[in-house]
Amino acid sequence: MPEKNIQFGLFGARGIKGGEAVANQLDRLAGGITTPVTAKRGWTARLNYLTRTPHAVRAARAAGLTVTDRTLKAWRDGKRQPSRASLEKIERAYTVVRRQNVSKHLLKRLNRDGRGTRIEIHPLNQSQVPQPHKRVLSMRTMNVRDWDALVAAWAAGDTGGLETAWDDTVVDLGSDWGQYEYVSNVGFAA
Repeated sequence: MPEKNIQFGLFGARGIKGGEAVANQLDRLAGGITTPVTAKRGWTARLNYLTRTPHAVRAARAAGLTVTDRTLKAWRDGKRQPSRASLEKIERAYTVVRRQNVSKHLLKRLNRDGRGTRIEIHPLNQSQVPQPHKRVLSMRTMNVRDWDALVAAWAAGDTGGLETAWDDTVVDLGSDWGQYEYVSNVGFAA
């Protein structure tokens, strides 16, 4: 059962929450700028993405990029460089706006007109767990037909909603669905 792993990792098991694994894969599918935000090329590309249209600027401000237009212009013209705190704000705003922009497209590709997308659920890593405490876990596959809740929570950055949506999704695995609260990876393509 989910939420029963009160002391997860007590015997050496390693993994991440299933919803977090789904978010990681959705981020990979969403693509985007791969140059680190700490490099000039990286933060310049992110600023161009966040300021190319008035709509993008409004979305960036709503996502937490609260600097003046004068500062944005100085950054874009190369007259000033953002501070470390500003770089973090740029990265957060870019992630939020990018997720919002691609979520509808990803949702359509994942739902595939009701046919859904096949996912692979790789169980948690038990290599450090002593033999008497190991559980028998195997990689599972399943078809997810309704991605609405997962993608909506991912686009909003709602980790609690993502975990709830993940728990609702893995119920289809049958009686051992609670064993996949923590996983090493969730793989799918769109």
